[in-house]
Amino acid sequence: MRICEIFTSIQGESSYAGLPCTFIRVAGCNLRCTYCDTTYVYDEGAEVSLQEIMQNVRDAGTGLVEITGGEPLLQNEIHLLVSGLLEEGYTLLIETNGSQSIAGVDPRAVVILDIKTPGSGMHEKMDLSNLAMIKPSAEIKFVITGREDYQWSKDMIRAYGLSEKCHILMSPAYGTLPPSDLARWILEDRLNVRLNIQLHKYIFDPERRGV
Repeated sequence: MRICEIFTSIQGESSYAGLPCTFIRVAGCNLRCTYCDTTYVYDEGAEVSLQEIMQNVRDAGTGLVEITGGEPLLQNEIHLLVSGLLEEGYTLLIETNGSQSIAGVDPRAVVILDIKTPGSGMHEKMDLSNLAMIKPSAEIKFVITGREDYQWSKDMIRAYGLSEKCHILMSPAYGTLPPSDLARWILEDRLNVRLNIQLHKYIFDPERRGV
């Protein structure tokens, strides 16, 4: 597989936030979101064998693993890696950008599905058929750049009945929308979502890689 980096840090997002986690960041992405904070995955990366990846994870010693990107589902070998990690007993998160079908993902994995908002510039690239395949263990994430994105996300949640299907995350775009604004809107609307702040950007230097 073409891998950009493997590192262990504190999980900064999702309902697993705050836990030690080993991240496998695959190289390559088919989207170009306006707020992307991992643009280095577009061009960086090296071929790494599945055996090497698995050994890196074993050596890291955490029970929680996340495969992220880039876009993990662009690489066919991802399914062999997923199966291998699950067979060894890891709790496995797969963060995907919403443009690729999740139909082939092992149901034991926790899918974190990023639905791109208009502020991302990529919302028309979404494969919305994924929303019919979401399992209760999954999490759907909306990155919010402003009030328009917030309203759009509310409409999507309502239209697809997402609150009844899985966990919903709303993230303020770092450096664009103050978390306090998004928190206020959620409270005003009594919206049943989790405010999803990128903890690692507050714990560490937000420009630092490998955290």
